[in-house]
Amino acid sequence: MSSRGEHQTVPLSVLLKRELAIEKIEDPVIVHGQASHSKKGEDFTLLKTECQRAMGDGFTTFSVYGLFDGHNGSAAAIYTKENLLNNVLSAMPADLNREEWIAALPRALVAGFVKTDKDFQQRAKTSGTTVTFVIIEGWVITVASVGDSRCIFESAEGGLYYLSADHRLECNEVERERITACGGEVGRLNAGGGAEIGPLRCWPGGLCLSRSIGDMDVGEFIVPVPYVKQVKLSTAGGRMIISSDGVWDVLSAEEALDCCRGMPPDAAAAQIVKEAVQSKGLRDDTTCIVVDILPPEKPAAPLPPPKKPGKGMFKSMFRKKNSGSSSHDKEEYMEPDVVEELFEEGSAILSERLDTKYPLCNMFKLFMCAICQLEMKPGEGISILAGTSNSVKLRPWDGPFLCSSCQEKREAMEGKR
Repeated sequence: MSSRGEHQTVPLSVLLKRELAIEKIEDPVIVHGQASHSKKGEDFTLLKTECQRAMGDGFTTFSVYGLFDGHNGSAAAIYTKENLLNNVLSAMPADLNREEWIAALPRALVAGFVKTDKDFQQRAKTSGTTVTFVIIEGWVITVASVGDSRCIFESAEGGLYYLSADHRLECNEVERERITACGGEVGRLNAGGGAEIGPLRCWPGGLCLSRSIGDMDVGEFIVPVPYVKQVKLSTAGGRMIISSDGVWDVLSAEEALDCCRGMPPDAAAAQIVKEAVQSKGLRDDTTCIVVDILPPEKPAAPLPPPKKPGKGMFKSMFRKKNSGSSSHDKEEYMEPDVVEELFEEGSAILSERLDTKYPLCNMFKLFMCAICQLEMKPGEGISILAGTSNSVKLRPWDGPFLCSSCQEKREAMEGKR
């Protein structure tokens, strides 16, 4: 082992082999399946593979998977399914290479979610929806989520990774504190005589979630700002499961994966829904999407059983690539087969989510609303940094900027209106 501060050298021949191998990495083969049992008819899915976008003289492809679990009607879920992807892509700058596009995606997802919510609320409909939205570009998965649907991933090596956040008030103390700080109240349903029943809810409205799209009758502190996580897979691939709370109220992540092991995606999704419904009956819409991400040379086949973790070794945290190297002249260098975290952010504060640093900031137009993409004249926009600790040294060109309408939306979400 080398001492602290020393660097192990890698032979030039190994470095050249590694670079050649990287150049030859092909995009994965993506196979999906879905299944659902409906009770209220408020769950909707979006499955789009081989989406094309221009890049240089040619084009590249990406895949999109969305699960929209509506409540108080289906209007919000349907509207979000039909408009969210376009709103996200509209917030992406043009003419980006693959690395730049992936880097800009988390910010565009925030803008797309907020614009979708703002546009839907202008229709004066009171329904709402949770959203779990997945974009797969090459070996990179980006997940944006609001609500209590979940997305998990099991690598081919057996590691379990949680790619979404649960915004139920019952289990999220940070969100409870945010809502009360913005003027909302959090408590259980009063059954009379001082008795309280059921899960924690946000009042007025009684919603048990802290984030969603829609729900204009509940309060602006129920925000559409998504938790976003972005990871890069090893070329061994793995299996991803996206399910509504009808599944996760019954099955753990491990149980969902184990019950469908060895099955192709369509059969796996059906089995997960079957297990959930058989356990407690059909109490809610229950929907599942299973996506297998496979090496290009590997046929669509069942994933091997994962290695059983030792007692107390719960693999829910992302493993970082080791900065050290143990290559030798006569040994073949191999990249570690791990899932590498590229980005993670869950703040509900827009100034923290839309602000960008060099060089990413140069990808976005200066005088265009960061949410609705409305073009503005110099001096018309309101800096996203206005009213923050950074506003003391604010310069006229310090964006990104919001139009007056989106600024009102932001103030309402942050309890300033």
